[in-house]
Amino acid sequence: QVQLVESGGGSVQAGGSLRLSCAASGLAFSNKAMGWFRQAPGKEREFVAAITRSGGLTYYAASVKGRFTISRDNAENTVYLQMNSLRPEDTAVYYCATRRGVYHSIQGNDYDYWGQGTQVTVSS
Repeated sequence: QVQLVESGGGSVQAGGSLRLSCAASGLAFSNKAMGWFRQAPGKEREFVAAITRSGGLTYYAASVKGRFTISRDNAENTVYLQMNSLRPEDTAVYYCATRRGVYHSIQGNDYDYWGQGTQVTVSS
């Protein structure tokens, strides 16, 4: 079955950096778009970033554009989220996700498989 396992979360001060990883198994990884989402306490899940199958195209939420970078290593079945210049409002549980379709989406409801999430806490 499809498994997505996130890692790399933690606690940092504002202005710091973290790199999240998501290791995928049970799927043809190089044939799947991947996405990152986040959910803060009391808030709805929101789109963060997505990447196409080859990694040639990337998409970002306006709130993270210029600070976060999504990338992937198809040889390692892993997708990454490099987060720089972190802000307290970036505090959330971060999830990676993929979908049965091959194309990317910024809509969480379009994704079929989710990881367990990794906590990111940014203090001021």
